[in-house]
Amino acid sequence: MPAATLLVASKSPVPAARRATQGYFLVSGIAMASWAPMVPFAKARLGLDEAGLGLVLLCMGLGSTGAMPVAGFLSHRFGNRRVLAIGGIAACLALPLLTIAPSTTLLCAALVAFGASLGVVDVAMNAHAVDVEKLHGRPLMSGFHGLFSVGGLAGSAGMSALLGAGLPLVACATAVAALLLAIVATQWRHLVVIAPDDAVARRSAFARPPATALLLGALCLIVFLAEGAMLDWSAVLLGSERGVAIADAGLGYAAFSIAMATGRLLGDRFTTALGPTRIVRYGSVVAAAGFALASALPWATTSFAGFVLVGLGASNIVPVLFSAAGRIPGSAAGVSIATVTALGYAGMLAGPAAIGLVAHVTSLPLAIGGIGALLAAVAACASIVRRSWVGPGRVG
Repeated sequence: MPAATLLVASKSPVPAARRATQGYFLVSGIAMASWAPMVPFAKARLGLDEAGLGLVLLCMGLGSTGAMPVAGFLSHRFGNRRVLAIGGIAACLALPLLTIAPSTTLLCAALVAFGASLGVVDVAMNAHAVDVEKLHGRPLMSGFHGLFSVGGLAGSAGMSALLGAGLPLVACATAVAALLLAIVATQWRHLVVIAPDDAVARRSAFARPPATALLLGALCLIVFLAEGAMLDWSAVLLGSERGVAIADAGLGYAAFSIAMATGRLLGDRFTTALGPTRIVRYGSVVAAAGFALASALPWATTSFAGFVLVGLGASNIVPVLFSAAGRIPGSAAGVSIATVTALGYAGMLAGPAAIGLVAHVTSLPLAIGGIGALLAAVAACASIVRRSWVGPGRVG
């Protein structure tokens, strides 16, 4: 289908639609990361111990994962444009509520609502990104996800800076929410509306996901598990196994994050040059090598180097998997992306706990090194993305 026939209900040019999509990825990253500096305040305000806080923190992930299948239906039924507007506004309104919830029950409810709104935005913005990518005619997904990573760094740093300036917590959250709401309001009109394929439009959004989407979701689960391992276990490995001071152990995740953001911002060029299959295959191999390096050798420097390799290798796998999910023939993009995203988040939620159990039975380096074997399976299945890729770039 020619690109010109895809635009049916929006006169917004493709460059403006691309910028609007970038804005929504930035909003999602900032909103999610802004919660991190609020966690110690919530713990102190409600008198939570570590176990209680852990259960509270689980609520946001549960809200996101539970909302994603519904988001697929909403995108299928009403279109990504409406879903992004409503989901974005809901996330902005929920953010300040996290700072004033007077009880653990209400904080859990606020986190579920906040997580659910972010989950809805996550699915719709990735589905919309696939539409813009098709219209643009070349890979764009890695750049979009790169801006999510930039938003994550900006959200955490910005909220910390506002708190450091002595502003009340609720004022900080309200200021961030107002900024995000301004982006949502000004960029919404530039989002495009795509005419669905008639056969796809007649299918129920709650139909069984295609087998390709389930396989892509399984691969995404492994990659998200790897990212979750970096978030929750990299500092522990450095502190307990590599002799790094506790105050400096967080630098391992910082190195991983910077490497991932850099890889994503440059990723569209590599995807165009190499094709999606090679991006998944080579990226998985590089990330697996990073886990092996970090876990097998007993020096802190090699662990840091391994974390950088994991960030660079994994950076563009998820964007390619999402793009492939949105291009599965005969399936609505929102439905397939909801399936892949939900499975991926399941890996992010359950993976770190599974690593802890394996580490308890064996050792932490062995548990972390085992992720490399899972990434080898991702490399072996890389050809799954070829069949759904459309564009002028190489497909090998």
